[in-house]
Amino acid sequence: MRGRNDGGQSKRPIVLFWAMVVCLCFLFLYFSGSNGHTRSAAIEYGTKFSRSLGWGSDADGDDGLEESIFGTGDANDVKPRSFPVCDDQYSELIPCLDRNMALQTRLKLDLNLMEHYERHCPLPERRFNCLIPPPHGYKVPIKWPKSRDVVWKANIPHTHLAKEKKDQNWMTVAGEKIKFPGGGTHFHHGADKYISSIANMLNFKDNNINNEGMLRTVLDVGCGVASFGGYLLSSNVIAMSLAPNDVHENQIQFALERGIPAYLGVLGTKRLPYPSRSFELAHCSRCRIDWLQRDGILMLELDRLLRPGGYFAYSSPEAYAQDEEDLRIWREMSSLAERMCWKIAEKKNQTVIWVKPLNNDCYRSRPHGTNPPLCKSGDDPDSVWGVTMEACITTYPEQMHRDEGSGLAPWPARLTTPPPRLADLYVTADTFEKDTEMWQQRVDNYWKLFRPKVKQDSIRNIMDMKANFGSFAAALKEKDVWVMNVVPHDGPSTLKIIYDRGLIGSTHDWCEAFSTYPRTYDLLHAWTVFSDLDKRGCSAEDLLLEMDRILRPTGFIIVRDKAPVIVFIKKYLNALHWEAVTVVDGEPSPESENEMILVIRKKLWLPEGGST
Repeated sequence: MRGRNDGGQSKRPIVLFWAMVVCLCFLFLYFSGSNGHTRSAAIEYGTKFSRSLGWGSDADGDDGLEESIFGTGDANDVKPRSFPVCDDQYSELIPCLDRNMALQTRLKLDLNLMEHYERHCPLPERRFNCLIPPPHGYKVPIKWPKSRDVVWKANIPHTHLAKEKKDQNWMTVAGEKIKFPGGGTHFHHGADKYISSIANMLNFKDNNINNEGMLRTVLDVGCGVASFGGYLLSSNVIAMSLAPNDVHENQIQFALERGIPAYLGVLGTKRLPYPSRSFELAHCSRCRIDWLQRDGILMLELDRLLRPGGYFAYSSPEAYAQDEEDLRIWREMSSLAERMCWKIAEKKNQTVIWVKPLNNDCYRSRPHGTNPPLCKSGDDPDSVWGVTMEACITTYPEQMHRDEGSGLAPWPARLTTPPPRLADLYVTADTFEKDTEMWQQRVDNYWKLFRPKVKQDSIRNIMDMKANFGSFAAALKEKDVWVMNVVPHDGPSTLKIIYDRGLIGSTHDWCEAFSTYPRTYDLLHAWTVFSDLDKRGCSAEDLLLEMDRILRPTGFIIVRDKAPVIVFIKKYLNALHWEAVTVVDGEPSPESENEMILVIRKKLWLPEGGST
């Protein structure tokens, strides 16, 4: 026995040595990967590579490095590993609207106030560090304008709405495709006829909802699959179609797959990410919202967003049904609207349309103590990112009160006409016009760089990740595209200028994920977005993964930034299954020195491995 024990002890160090070698090999394979197609049996959290460099994700930027995370532009500074592929169950992941994550972290959310549908972003250590795979059988989306009426079922393999809403003409399944007849819960016979009826109620010329260019921006709350917004486009009216990821999940995913402007959001406890006085019309058709809750706070949020003389079109049983409960709700809504100084412009059939006053006279003439109260003078109605709603009325600035309106030109002249609210930002008309001219030249150059990669109908959904005054989007007016203009939450409040130009957009923080489904944009434009991120100490790797998440396969990215940023991003192309189309120097200008332009295309790769 003694001899056996002695022999075992002599062999033990050798066994331990080889066991450690095997473990190290496994760890090396796990963290290094081989070609980016490594599947993760369980989801991998955190961005290990970014944390190893100390990047973190500090929203205040207090722990950032003194030196740039992009280094000096030396191609040997960083050697990134490849990324694993997320499990198939995460093919529709929306990180900041992930209810499973909210449950796992045991957030205390009030379901009655819809807090569970609001943004709740994961902590840095719980962020997904993998590539979101397309669903099996994914195809390049059908091109606009055909996509308004039909999409590939494989791209959004959910047909429950077709069954649930089969008597309402939302959508139908036809073999490999899903078709959209243009109906809705309250307009079975088509959105086009319904839109015309609203214009008729308002006595607009030729029953055209655009009112000779004076009605341009619309907020469609509880939009379903966004057929209302889709059919508005032919009248030169653009809608921000809004819905949460609720029991009717995938509504916004269908909308964006169709090529219709849309955003995931909810009227809950926080202000919507749009500045005050952005929309000429708010619309709610059977949107199942309790407008009377919390002293009418949700109607007051619509009031904040409506321009002087703006309309709220409400189609719901409360507007016409005669049972006791609907009559009670109608009486209370009517009373609330009257105290808000709204007047009924028209009430017909199943729809009522209220109109907001043009100036402050009605607000000032209300009896003392009338509820809802006026907002305090220190309240900034354009401060929206994470700001809690308040049950108060937003009055007009004195100049707008005196002008009795927004002072905006009709569409399309308003796109290039300096709006009055430029003065709020101390921006001159000359600066605005020069910005418009500069971006027209830049966009013309972008399209030259794209040829022959981009066909006429290749691009529909575009996001400008740092939109400033919206001049990038304005330069695309003649293209059959729409642009989600994103304005950083911590910068100047230029989003109101964008809405005043007749465009749409959202406030956002690029240290977090955007409120949209994967694979929803054809083109991302990132002008100095990475340089701004560097200053805040957030992870550039996280942003690359987020851009990949929201970009459609075969879609494009234009990065316009400093040379070290371009070099840094190029190191990740293979890991992300992106390919460089071209790299050129940016046009010299006083506003931006030494910028470079990197045009990227995302490959269509499949979960099983391989790219096409």
